[in-house]
Amino acid sequence: MFEQIIQFDQNLFFGINQGLSNPFFDWLMPALRNRFFWTPLYLFIVIFLVRNYSKKGWLILLFAGLTFGLTDYFSSSVIKPSVERLRPCNDPEIKKEVRNLIACGTGYSFPSSHAANHFGLAVFLILVFYHKWRLILPIGLFWAFSISFAQIYVGVHFPLDIMGGALLGSMIGYIMSAILLVNKTFKEWGSGN
Repeated sequence: MFEQIIQFDQNLFFGINQGLSNPFFDWLMPALRNRFFWTPLYLFIVIFLVRNYSKKGWLILLFAGLTFGLTDYFSSSVIKPSVERLRPCNDPEIKKEVRNLIACGTGYSFPSSHAANHFGLAVFLILVFYHKWRLILPIGLFWAFSISFAQIYVGVHFPLDIMGGALLGSMIGYIMSAILLVNKTFKEWGSGN
């Protein structure tokens, strides 16, 4: 059963990494997973929160930072060293077939820290702001998914790595938003005030 799951994961990986290859994605996907590509968005979020929500904005930023730190810690320092799954681009059985669009890296693959971090932030922001701005749900999920999908396309993660990271990040994002929203500073937040 486990071997069948791994084989399915590899087949799906190659379906994305090779099967969807095209010049536009070859340009776009490495950019999507690059942190500098998203710097204007991150800067906008910081300025928006501080300007519009002052003290609450700083508290949201603190909890967003904690969410990111926890997802990164658990994915990179706890789970990856325990599982020790090789990245597709480092796996000796398949690495010659992998289309590498970026440097492979030396770390382990499961779960994807990019997926954990971005799904964690997306779920956190969705749950904090959904009652005020419903469009944050599709936009936040699309943002996290596009970064995560790019990890497969460029050859550094298997689909199960992404799913594991997305699940881990979503759970941590949910927990951190729940902790923030029970804070007395946010008592009236849910009513749209």
